[in-house]
Amino acid sequence: MKGLVKDFVLLKRIISYSGHVKRLIYISAFLSIMLAVLAPLRPFLVELAFDDYIMLNDYSGLKLICVLMLFCLFIEAVSQYFYTYLINVIGQEVILKIRENLYKHVLSFRFSFFDKTPVGMLVTRVVSDIETIADIFSQGLFAMISDILKLIIIISVMIYIDWRLTIISLLTIPLLILATNWFRIVIKKTFISVRNFISSQNIFVQERVSGMKIVKLFNVEKQEYNKFKKINSELKAAHVKSILYYSLFFPIIEILSAISLSLILWWGGVSALNNSGVTLGEMMAFIMYINLLYRPIRQLADRYNTIQMGLVSSERVFKLYDRAVDAKKHKNKLENISINGKIEFQNVFFSYIEGEPVLSDLSFIVQPGKTLAIVGRTGAGKSTIVNLLSRHYDISKGSILIDDKSVYDYKNEFLRERICFVLQDDFIFSDTIINNISLGDAKITRKVIIQASKDIGIHDFIMNFQDGYDFFINERGTMLSTGERQLISYLRAYVRRPDILILDEATASIDPETETLIKMATEKVTKNITSIIIAHRISTIINSDNILVLDDGINIEYGTHNSLIKNNGEYKQLYDFQFLQ
Repeated sequence: MKGLVKDFVLLKRIISYSGHVKRLIYISAFLSIMLAVLAPLRPFLVELAFDDYIMLNDYSGLKLICVLMLFCLFIEAVSQYFYTYLINVIGQEVILKIRENLYKHVLSFRFSFFDKTPVGMLVTRVVSDIETIADIFSQGLFAMISDILKLIIIISVMIYIDWRLTIISLLTIPLLILATNWFRIVIKKTFISVRNFISSQNIFVQERVSGMKIVKLFNVEKQEYNKFKKINSELKAAHVKSILYYSLFFPIIEILSAISLSLILWWGGVSALNNSGVTLGEMMAFIMYINLLYRPIRQLADRYNTIQMGLVSSERVFKLYDRAVDAKKHKNKLENISINGKIEFQNVFFSYIEGEPVLSDLSFIVQPGKTLAIVGRTGAGKSTIVNLLSRHYDISKGSILIDDKSVYDYKNEFLRERICFVLQDDFIFSDTIINNISLGDAKITRKVIIQASKDIGIHDFIMNFQDGYDFFINERGTMLSTGERQLISYLRAYVRRPDILILDEATASIDPETETLIKMATEKVTKNITSIIIAHRISTIINSDNILVLDDGINIEYGTHNSLIKNNGEYKQLYDFQFLQ
């Protein structure tokens, strides 16, 4: 019972996305009723043809019945065409809304969600799971309602013609209900299993394709192939299990249909021979009615399973959709104000996993227009600082201020518009150079981009590509060198004229050919802008206004390059290691 209630709640929620196509739903409902009315009309006309015209040698009446039957078939065919078309359109309109809302919700998640969630799982939810929901409309819900209407009308007409033959026809229905209920239970379990294995397979393939370089470099193709074979075999086994249940169920339906037909032939035949009131036309009509009766019953089970598969997928989709955005709520939301760029961390504590601190009692100040460099060993917490500044994670304790106001007082969208990043391995999308720079922002025009690229000295570099700014880059920018990707990333940040600029290991992996360009670009984009530079290479931060040295999330040194060299501490050791060694 709980399962049915849960299914009803899910179904109601899915239908709520169809509000914008109510007109199509009403038309589909009308066509469904029309098809249900037309379904028992042919056997009824056959009965009339035999009993009222053929047996009485009435040729003109028989001709009229034949014309009427052809007309009904034509109307039924046209109605079926529009009905099928409309319910498929409704299904696509519904999943359009669901997919748009789901993707918008996924975009609102923070870094912590993507840290823990496999990309393949997200692809499965947003693409294949939602496609399955469309089947609820195109092959499930409306078709099931139509089939139920057909059953009601067919049985009503059968009772009107002969209640005794109707009872004989329905004797096998209890067995059919039992078989259908068993099929409903077992097939739902297999559908859940199939969808889970599909998700696992998508996760596996996505990860291995993304990490194919590692697979190749370490010569583990055979091992990865064997892992894929195992997952693929499990998916096949789940599918085969569902096929087994279908293979059992449909023969049961056929056997029960044949038994019902045999009972009609025997009882009706005996009645006809004994002149007990059963006519030849009624016998012919009931044989047709049994086929019409069992066809929607057989399809009902199939429709139900289609709905079940859609509900299983919708449950997974809505589970993701209902996941709350992990963010602290604050009343004040500042936006569209001038930002000078003063940054202050006051006794900040943070941990990704409770009990495992990443930053501990961290405090420092960056004055407007100045540059702070952050150095430290791997895992010291350098990148965490800038992710907290832009509120991609929430601090555990302390305060982070921009212009003496908490970052939580600013509206998220405004805050992130004013802070730009250049990363060590910035993501390049499969698109043109100009689109990779603007990222769809209408305010960043071609003219603005070209002028900005001239300002930081990389216009000639871009024009060296075959189509200049319209050069199409393949996925992840693999056809570009690391330095070339960095230059595009610098321009991407610079055109937004940020108030705060973050360079996160942005010069860690540059090639000699573009090193000079990148140094010039760095000087230009950081000029008079509050900047935080995270770097391993001491040579890139010597001229920074201040340098923060981190160790296990603790501020162990702070000052200019010259003052830190004199301290003979951790920074001096890093400097000596890179230069004197």
